[in-house]
Amino acid sequence: MAAKRPIIALMYDFDKTLCTTDMQAYTFIPNLGMSADAFWKKASDLAEEKKMDRILAYMYLMLDEAHICKKPIRRNDFVVLGKDLELYPGVQDWFCRINKFGKEQGVTVKHYIISSGLREIIEGSCIFKEFDDVFAGEFLYDENGVACWPKNVVNYTTKTQFLFRINKGVLDISNDDDLNRFTKEEDRPVPFRNMIYIGDGLTDVPCMKLVKVNGGCSIAVYQQNKRSKVTDLIKDERVNFIEPADYSEDSKLDIIVKDIILHMASVERLKAHTKSQLAAVKK
Repeated sequence: MAAKRPIIALMYDFDKTLCTTDMQAYTFIPNLGMSADAFWKKASDLAEEKKMDRILAYMYLMLDEAHICKKPIRRNDFVVLGKDLELYPGVQDWFCRINKFGKEQGVTVKHYIISSGLREIIEGSCIFKEFDDVFAGEFLYDENGVACWPKNVVNYTTKTQFLFRINKGVLDISNDDDLNRFTKEEDRPVPFRNMIYIGDGLTDVPCMKLVKVNGGCSIAVYQQNKRSKVTDLIKDERVNFIEPADYSEDSKLDIIVKDIILHMASVERLKAHTKSQLAAVKK
């Protein structure tokens, strides 16, 4: 029986990491007759006034403003917004290329989204099918299919729980028992040393730092001419690398991610070789 390939997990934020701005700003906010700046200021003011979580504040405001403007807020209305997302160069064929490279190195590459945006909008994007799972904000819908309550909320600190879910293979977010149950490191399907986290800023810092200090790699991506926004992340040793948000073949990001996968695959091969020799000695 062939040995199971080691798994390497690539985990991404979504807004300004894979697409060029906040996903709500492409269509949803303009449809309300608001500018993106006005919407996010109103959400921020609401959070400060009511002492709310900022993600809950923006999700509430989406529903409230849609009601005021008599805009439909059913699940599919959010999903269709995903077709309007503008992705960074190379994103659409990135997954196929990286999967192929991983296979050539003897590993299986899996892709995950960990985002404070909306799962429904991500579902409507052309790249949704590329992900093994998507952890993001999500609404609960009533008997008429209308959004009525935030079902799942992912903020900058709750993002970290999904690293452990991927690490332990407990992807059902309603399953806390198995997540919190002790699991030996060698029995976890994705060790932290085989994790790569890609994000764009401060809301990703807890995940970036957690992956980095546990032996994985974290990368901060930035838009052209906006490198200064992420320089503190590498100066403060919160990430391993900062690279332009260009996912095209042979881009700096493409090369560094392949180098990381090559290194991780080499470590796994050496570990397998050591385990084999120990087993032989004990016979």
